[in-house]
Amino acid sequence: MNESTDPPEEGWGRAWSWVPSLYFVQGLPYTVVNVVSVPMYKTLGVANDVIAGWTSTLGLIWALKALWAPLVDGVSTKRRWTLAMQLAFVPALILVAFALPTPRFVELSLAGFALLALASATHDIAADGLYMLGLSKGQQSAFVGVRSTFWRLALVFGEGGLVVLAGVLGTRLDSARSGWMATLGITAALFAVAAAYNAWALPAPISDVPRDREHGPPTTEIVRSFFARDGILVGLLFILWFRFAENHLAKLVSPFLLDPREVGGLGWTLEQVGFAKGTVGVLCLVAGGILGGGAIYRHGLTRWMMPMAFALNAPNLVYLYLATAQPEAYGVGVALIGVEQFGYGFGFAAYMMTLIHIADGPYKTAHYAFATGLMALAVWASASWSGAMQLSLGYQAFFAWVVLLTLPGFAVAWAMPLPENFGKGGTD
Repeated sequence: MNESTDPPEEGWGRAWSWVPSLYFVQGLPYTVVNVVSVPMYKTLGVANDVIAGWTSTLGLIWALKALWAPLVDGVSTKRRWTLAMQLAFVPALILVAFALPTPRFVELSLAGFALLALASATHDIAADGLYMLGLSKGQQSAFVGVRSTFWRLALVFGEGGLVVLAGVLGTRLDSARSGWMATLGITAALFAVAAAYNAWALPAPISDVPRDREHGPPTTEIVRSFFARDGILVGLLFILWFRFAENHLAKLVSPFLLDPREVGGLGWTLEQVGFAKGTVGVLCLVAGGILGGGAIYRHGLTRWMMPMAFALNAPNLVYLYLATAQPEAYGVGVALIGVEQFGYGFGFAAYMMTLIHIADGPYKTAHYAFATGLMALAVWASASWSGAMQLSLGYQAFFAWVVLLTLPGFAVAWAMPLPENFGKGGTD
């Protein structure tokens, strides 16, 4: 199927009815596997290097999704794939919950998380394809901040709301393990409700049909055309390095906030971590993400690339300060996390819009799956060894190391070739 024709622009209110819910649901299973699992394993007594190593390895499933992207593109519709995978999230989470009381809970829960990751990666392929088929290019740029914000809201909801819920339930049930089991069960129910809503809300664009295998290009041509794009080398370096420092940091934030002060952490409770991420963080993230998308829509990505690179990377200094000063005042830490969340939301809009540019063309669904798969591979390449690095350096030196890792991100942002006015509204 040739996807180069821009779809007709649907009503803006109609787009608001499904883009936020689609990307919140897209972000939540990724969050559960890669983020919520970290404090879960931490409170269940698993070591930092084991946590970072294994949860990062699960991220390889998202990196490999390009291998089955042609299957999603050639069998059934993007809409049906999206809804089927949302339903598949439910039994995968239930499996994780029932694994926790067993003696080999680490291995069994990782198996459940792997199934959740597989369904989530497949959902990404279909959902991103539906986004590009259902919106005009102008709407895609206008909603890039919305989609990244609601994806990130799922991240904050997981690290904030679900972590707080696990802490509260664990206290009431007199067991951290029981608290996590109940939280995972509630999350499974949330996925079932979301799938029912999206079955009503998601669009059914006329272009959402399986790729014609008989008359369309072979898979090898789709792959070749992606890597033959002009500027693809810089694009690949951008995917790897723009967020490399943030990816290296991410797995260690919750352990840092939860670890006692005598080993360099802040000694916060699960509830305190959840409030910082899930209340202040949400408000700041929403503001940053929507402002980022709006800035690109108004002026184009070229104008905002370097400011957004700064907004994404500079807030890593927050954690260096927190590790150095270890402020007693909880409000200081919360405020600084709010600054970090605002900057990330604003800067992440540039990253996602660049992926859309890299994938644009006749086979945008498959190419976008390649791009986001490489994004997941970049996360693994950065995060898989971060736990061992932190244990070797300690928190303060580790966060200083993270700040140094931001420098290549600025270089690739400066070098990334973009069409003039790319992403600017009214220039389709």
